[in-house]
Amino acid sequence: MKLLKSLNLRGWFLVGTAACGVLLAGAVANFGSSAKAGAALEERKLPMKFEWVACEPNCRGWVSAVGIITSDTPKDFDEFSRGRQLGGATVVLDSSGGSVNDAISLGRRFRNLGLLTTVGITQRDRGQDARPAVAPEAYCESMCVFLLLAGKKRYVPDAAHVRVHQIWMGDRADDAKAASYSAQDLMIVERDIGRLAKYTFDMGGAGDLLSLALSVPPWEDLHELDTAELKLTNLVTTDLVADVLPHVDVTAPAMADLAPKTQERFGAEPEHSAKSTKTAEALVPTGAAVPGPGPQK
Repeated sequence: MKLLKSLNLRGWFLVGTAACGVLLAGAVANFGSSAKAGAALEERKLPMKFEWVACEPNCRGWVSAVGIITSDTPKDFDEFSRGRQLGGATVVLDSSGGSVNDAISLGRRFRNLGLLTTVGITQRDRGQDARPAVAPEAYCESMCVFLLLAGKKRYVPDAAHVRVHQIWMGDRADDAKAASYSAQDLMIVERDIGRLAKYTFDMGGAGDLLSLALSVPPWEDLHELDTAELKLTNLVTTDLVADVLPHVDVTAPAMADLAPKTQERFGAEPEHSAKSTKTAEALVPTGAAVPGPGPQK
């Protein structure tokens, strides 16, 4: 489907969404200063970036995936993967969501490689002799949740926040109640729900995940999954961080330097269609999208 014009919501152009259109993701870091927290928020406004984090000795390393899922993200991951032996590696997610179709494509790539998934913030600047660490105080929202589901093993730290919401027409989610909708719009939404449902079951997720997400309209706050719901939806397959990040330091959460949470919505647009569905997103502290000409989700 062809991408639509970009949306400007509260001064931000929101990045990448597909006709299948749900967003996921976002993470808030555990940093010792407001400057570091601000830098992390800025990263989450950009298209998703993949980095290999080495932590030798006695530690294989992991993939840091930070930012918004756009129409370029699956291709970017293919380029990142080229020449690397990623089979069985762990992906640490720090994303505020993005394109549904492209998140589904990326999630299938994760599963084909047998990747493991978790939520967290990668910390590298920890002193001359310190190895990289993972801060658990993070947000995984919207389509990030479905990337999390793609892991062969999945771990969510107690301090992390996994939040879900409903898909909606990408060009009308900012004022969903006031907008008008056609039969074609309803067809697109129902088609995209079907695509997302198939992916969810293919990845081993439960119908409860779809039920919880699709019950939250864009004019309400995102629903944060509690410990019981994480297990009910099958998003969590292990309670041991060592199952996904052996020999890696996991730092304690510290949120005092982070801005208070507010609600924002991300506009989404399809890669192959004139219309798209979208979901509501949290602007702070997970961040908005980078200004730019592309379609948004």
